[in-house]
Amino acid sequence: MIKVENITKRFGDRVVLDDITATFERGKTNLIIGESGSGKTVLTKICIGLFEPDSGTVTFDDRPFSNTKEKFKKDIRKEMGVLFQGGALFDSMSVEENVMFPLNMFTDMSYEEKLERVNFCLNRVNLKGINDLATSELSGGMMKRVAIARAISNSPKYLFCDEPNSGLDPVTSELIDELISEITEEYNITTIINTHDINSVLKMGQTINFIHKGKLWWRGDNKSVMDTNNKELNDFLFSTELTKRLKTV
Repeated sequence: MIKVENITKRFGDRVVLDDITATFERGKTNLIIGESGSGKTVLTKICIGLFEPDSGTVTFDDRPFSNTKEKFKKDIRKEMGVLFQGGALFDSMSVEENVMFPLNMFTDMSYEEKLERVNFCLNRVNLKGINDLATSELSGGMMKRVAIARAISNSPKYLFCDEPNSGLDPVTSELIDELISEITEEYNITTIINTHDINSVLKMGQTINFIHKGKLWWRGDNKSVMDTNNKELNDFLFSTELTKRLKTV
């Protein structure tokens, strides 16, 4: 479980996050949604430790993370997996080397143990036997799945996903959503997903945190999100002709 309490963040005179308090639950897909510039990416970066809040706290299973010594941050970072937007695989490395990278960084495992873990993770994302492929040989969907394999290779307790469906077709997007949901439940991970994909919101939003102008404007799940009378949330969700039709069904 990850808790953010009374988080405020400014850049110059601009208040990007204003007294945000939220809980991200273990074993669930916790979504952060909102318009571009709403502050959702900044909140995610504070959770990962790329930014420090000006005030407030971030805790991982009651362990303080924000504004703490680097040693404590490093210990918790070892328990994180991150799926970056676009995958962010290393072009100079093979698939196997990419997935093994966190194991090289954070473990003392032997090469044989690391290879066994790499093969397990690739098999888990349905990419068995592609170890020696270069990243340039992968499709967009394959790259995302390799990135997921890398993110879970060190058996994380906490998984952060930044726009996991960015650049993917609808069918592949749904497969990625299903994979992340399955892994979250299977390994009881606290998963935080930063997304603006409405299909993901409706399908996998076990908890949904809507950020509007730097404030936590609404919190619920994919069952209640369709029935809310929150104007700003409805304006965000049902901004296209297709989603407007969903609202009237």
